Amino acid sequence: MLSLRLNFPSITLRLASLVCLGFLATGALTPAQQIAPLSPADKAEARDIFKQLIEINTTDTPQGSVTAGDAAMEKRFLDAGFPREDVRLLGPDKNKLNLIVRYRAGGTPSAKPALFLCHMDVVQALRSDWHTDPFEFVEKDGYFYGRGTQDMKDSDAGLVATFLRLRREGYKPRRDLILALTADEEGGKFNGPQWLLKEHRDLVDAAYVINPDSGGVELDHGRAVVADVEATEKVYADYQVTATNPGGHSSRPRPDNAIYELTAALEKLAHYTFPFELNDVTRTYFQNLEKQETGQNAADIRSILAATPDVQAAARLSAEPSFNSNFRTTCVATRLSGGHANNALPQTAQANVNCRIFPGHSPEEIRQQLMQLFADSKLSVKYVSDGGVVSDVAPERKAIVPIAPIPEVMEPLTRITQELWPGVPVTPVMENGASDSIYFAQDGYATYGYSAIALERDDDRAHGQDERLPVDSYWKSLQFLYAFAKALGDK
Repeated sequence: MLSLRLNFPSITLRLASLVCLGFLATGALTPAQQIAPLSPADKAEARDIFKQLIEINTTDTPQGSVTAGDAAMEKRFLDAGFPREDVRLLGPDKNKLNLIVRYRAGGTPSAKPALFLCHMDVVQALRSDWHTDPFEFVEKDGYFYGRGTQDMKDSDAGLVATFLRLRREGYKPRRDLILALTADEEGGKFNGPQWLLKEHRDLVDAAYVINPDSGGVELDHGRAVVADVEATEKVYADYQVTATNPGGHSSRPRPDNAIYELTAALEKLAHYTFPFELNDVTRTYFQNLEKQETGQNAADIRSILAATPDVQAAARLSAEPSFNSNFRTTCVATRLSGGHANNALPQTAQANVNCRIFPGHSPEEIRQQLMQLFADSKLSVKYVSDGGVVSDVAPERKAIVPIAPIPEVMEPLTRITQELWPGVPVTPVMENGASDSIYFAQDGYATYGYSAIALERDDDRAHGQDERLPVDSYWKSLQFLYAFAKALGDK
């Protein structure tokens, strides 16, 4: 889910002139600025688009096709009257075609385009793991269920619906607006943004990038606490941990067989905690959050922000997974395999260890730390690239340093957010995952992660079982995207 490029360590000083580390405070909206409500027809179309996308399998599997999802949206844009030359479906693989839609300015563009970047692919989901079919759009008890309802077909559908609504209403922006629906963010060999920047930069070249794959509104029992705008992100890394052994007959078990060796290492990992860290972005996030929290949480946040952070306070806060991920590098085993026969001691056992690395550390540094933690010469720890290539050494790549917020983006973002969620502070946040924004950020584009999707902190089901989105959250995000797209288009 993104990286911006803020200029550490001077970010706090550079952004001091803006409220909340670059996020502008605004007064009440004038009547002309009030957010337009969704009509019944708008809602029906947006729901239908969402349903259609959820029910198209866009996983990186033999059963999945990003092209199928993008082709369905291509038809909607062409049927709505978008010119053929402004609706482009292209890519390096027949199942991984990317859709690029350009909404033209009404006259000579006033500035370079604003680009909305969304991935169309989703993580695999098994019917046996879910209570509903993951590729069936189900509305139940105030939620939409289905794979991609949180990550990120909600925003895919919302932006398709927004572009179609603007076209229907005859809106004439002052600059072009671009929507990119791309492949292989979740993994695979044909990452869309990377390919587009290399092969068709003209289609996605923009003044800045808005990526709804990160950021959003945090809810605590229905109360909006903070609105997160991603300002940096962790570094994603996979490691192949392999144990090998001569094996033997299963009637003569030994404690050094490959599976035992591997599970012993993973047990060490499960009980290991990487050191507590803060950076300028996470410090500012917790400074804003402390004002919204009460009781022990508020006291603990004050304690970790002290000149000498209280380790006990950090430990208590770390019980909340989202806080824990903000404090440190995290690594977890995500896949296991081993053995070659039911009646033989395993000669090979293997695990994938997935790490989200705190900015300032490299994949190779963490690989070395894992080797030290396991302390077993019979284990190998190798790096696995996004394309699945295994190597003995990991890259020294570190997180991209973000840029300062641009007022023409942050002013409407803050203003519209506070209209929908009055009084909620808009704050920078470190994305604990990773996103396609990294490709644009590495190439010098200002990139902002914000979805306007409101979720309870303890109901993050992206990549998990029974993924779901509150129905009201979808409608509010549509109101935001419509108002925000117009605000950017009017600049």
